[in-house]
Amino acid sequence: MEWIHRHATINGIRMHYVEQGSGMPVVLCHGFPHLWFSWHRQISALAQAGYRVIAPDMRGMGQTDAPTAVEAYDIDHITADLLGLLEHLGEPRAVFAGLDFGAFAVYDLALRHPEQVIAVIGLENPAAPHNPDEPPLTEYRRMGEQHFLHIEYFREPPRADRELAAEPRRFLHKVFHTLSGACNYFEMFQHPPGTSYIDAMEEPPPLPWPWLSELELEFFVSEYSRSGFTGGLNWYRAFDLKWAQRKPFEGVQSQVPAYFLGSEHDVDLEGFHGDDPIGQMRAIFPRLRTVRMIPGAGHMVQLEASAAVNEILLDYLADIVAQDTLSAD
Repeated sequence: MEWIHRHATINGIRMHYVEQGSGMPVVLCHGFPHLWFSWHRQISALAQAGYRVIAPDMRGMGQTDAPTAVEAYDIDHITADLLGLLEHLGEPRAVFAGLDFGAFAVYDLALRHPEQVIAVIGLENPAAPHNPDEPPLTEYRRMGEQHFLHIEYFREPPRADRELAAEPRRFLHKVFHTLSGACNYFEMFQHPPGTSYIDAMEEPPPLPWPWLSELELEFFVSEYSRSGFTGGLNWYRAFDLKWAQRKPFEGVQSQVPAYFLGSEHDVDLEGFHGDDPIGQMRAIFPRLRTVRMIPGAGHMVQLEASAAVNEILLDYLADIVAQDTLSAD
């Protein structure tokens, strides 16, 4: 079996996705600064186990169109992308797995269209509601007045767009190291407000690393050199729009079966999801069936601990198949 690259007009944009295999559909949704390629060690493993695996370049990144308006990155657009992808694939339902922004995309989909979601698998980012009393960009702006914070750095164009596009290889080399289990993201808080993200990060060791080759990094560099970073940054800039769109769903629970996979040194679990992130996820997804944690790894878990991630995903998918079969009976 081989990867098949496809392009299709979905929800008014040209979307690129990769698929492999046949069977129960599994859609893998990435975050920033990632691509479909972030899942390249999972796609074949899942396909060879009997699943139809689909890994799109999410809106604004990779070879998928990147609208310039921040409003084009709200929940309505992103949810419509995933629904449109399902329709294009001819699949009435799918398992949706996501990491980072991709995780929140699949949680939003499960709350709004549960009939089209067999199950959700969240990686690193639990379905924790944000502060219901304050727009997130306001909260992050206040934090960013005390020390460097990447979200505040991203908030207003065009500085971040310009600086990251000028040095895509240096940025991606640094940020992949910073987000991994080998580094401590929070050391950047020692830098004052106004510091550039690239300058705030420590110098990474030269490649290859145990989990990333020079050629693999070059794939990300090539794609972001062509596309620029504005599409990915707009996911952050739409935080307040998404916050408002989630307001009607506060206290709403989804009966979609859920699974979670985290890692010991994930920056988001450590610093951005409160004291009880799994409890908050369970409050939204009471059918949270299994939580597994991978020791040593950070936010780049699909690459840092590929074999462990594949094993856990296959365990989750086997349980999903069994549970879905029971429900059908």
